[in-house]
Amino acid sequence: MGRENVENWSVRKCSKECAKCDKEFVDKEVLFSKLSFDDGEYVRQDFCAACWDKGNPGLSSWKTTFIVPPPPAEEAVKKENAESLLRKLLTKENEEDLNAIFILMVMLERKKIFIERDTKKAEDGRKLRFYEHKKTGESFIVTDPELKLDELEHVQEEVVVLLGGQPRNAVPEPETPTEPTASTDETD
Repeated sequence: MGRENVENWSVRKCSKECAKCDKEFVDKEVLFSKLSFDDGEYVRQDFCAACWDKGNPGLSSWKTTFIVPPPPAEEAVKKENAESLLRKLLTKENEEDLNAIFILMVMLERKKIFIERDTKKAEDGRKLRFYEHKKTGESFIVTDPELKLDELEHVQEEVVVLLGGQPRNAVPEPETPTEPTASTDETD
């Protein structure tokens, strides 16, 4: 049969449209799926009820219901926003950005975008951390500001604001000045 040495066992998810007529499936539409073996790979095809060929079930076939996938959950801090902000701050080379740069790098390291490769002491006594971008292979040197625990929250709030968010402890500004108003009870 030739199927013993199959290396590609990955079968794609349900398609968004019929393999025969290209009609897009709608939420909760009943459809038919079949699995075939073509050119050394398992191939999944999905068909609307009108296009389904009962006489050609492939290796396996089944009736299913199309469910519109939910939109991806938004992250509190998007990877590309944090990374683009980090890159922007690094090119500015401002001493006052060192804390934010360090926090952004740690965030991106936790998200497995950067890998810490080494740590060294600079001539001026500062600790330098060497990072590598996992996908691009780029190297970055970040000064560790050696923040104290009581400084972390303030710097994290600063980073949230830089990323366009609201600080967690932000108190909304009143829209109008708060002046005492006369009561208009009509209990007479």
